[in-house]
Amino acid sequence: MMEELIHVRNLVKLFPLDKMSAIYAVNDVSFSIKKSEALGLVGESGSGKTTVGRCVLNLIHPTSGEVEFQDRDLLAISEEDLRKMRSMMSIVFQDPYTSLNPMRTVSQTVEEPLLIHDLLDRPGREERLIETLELVGLGRRYLRRYPGELTAGEQQRLAIARAIVTRPSFVVIDEATSDLDARAREAILTVLIDLQDELGISYLFISHDLTAVKRISHRIAIMYLGRIVEITTTEAIFEKQLHPYSHALLSAVLYPDPTKKLEPFVLEGEIPTAINPPEECPLVGRCPFVLLECREGVPPLIEVEPGHWTACLRSHEFVREGVPSRPDQVIPV
Repeated sequence: MMEELIHVRNLVKLFPLDKMSAIYAVNDVSFSIKKSEALGLVGESGSGKTTVGRCVLNLIHPTSGEVEFQDRDLLAISEEDLRKMRSMMSIVFQDPYTSLNPMRTVSQTVEEPLLIHDLLDRPGREERLIETLELVGLGRRYLRRYPGELTAGEQQRLAIARAIVTRPSFVVIDEATSDLDARAREAILTVLIDLQDELGISYLFISHDLTAVKRISHRIAIMYLGRIVEITTTEAIFEKQLHPYSHALLSAVLYPDPTKKLEPFVLEGEIPTAINPPEECPLVGRCPFVLLECREGVPPLIEVEPGHWTACLRSHEFVREGVPSRPDQVIPV
């Protein structure tokens, strides 16, 4: 069994609006990531995915919770100790061009983290620089180029090179393929998979693109309105969903093989506001399978099958076949 690298417990991030109201961007989120594992974090825009990624790295400080990395709580250590650990964790952003300094060459961009963290001597930095560029599919010929001279795919390769040059053990990949065309997206996914095989990096892969998530992730966590509603292996979630929101999300995926397409399942109504959400199932106003008990509190994330966790009071009914496409197909309770 692989050793856990990241353990997130009861993570909460509120953005206060006034003395009485706050946006619950992340609302009691817990998960773990093993060494050399990729965990996909998916959900619609506004579900809290990006906020989770930034909170895990302590780029924005959570309101409460724990983020344990290599047996240390990143939210409780001193600023000095946190700076020392920065070289072991990194992030790749959605838009590479805005995250890159247009006045710095490829060489300067990739070498900068080594200088900041005082890693390696000059010959060592030069060797690491070339090695890293080769790993991401660039190379020596790019050393003197500027970000504006690169294609979008090459800019993202550069951003990845900058993120991994210190050889971190954990990287957050935040929608890093969503702005790319199909060919560049496929190439970047291949780079990320090859890097994981070569360097043993753990990923938190944040995306709304389920086909990309399926390709790279070992497990998938599905978020809705600041909460994780289902988490299991990639194979299991595409085979059978145990939460109505997961079922709706995956039924919209376009598969190359038409025989794999799920029967359409659409949740009616609008996503409720994240401002002061009530203590009930966040899907209660849209779910066709709602029970009276769903309004009595937020369903806990429980293990329904080995390694398959879900936050739905009816998930035990869905274990055999998954969530049905019509309410009248549900076993009566």
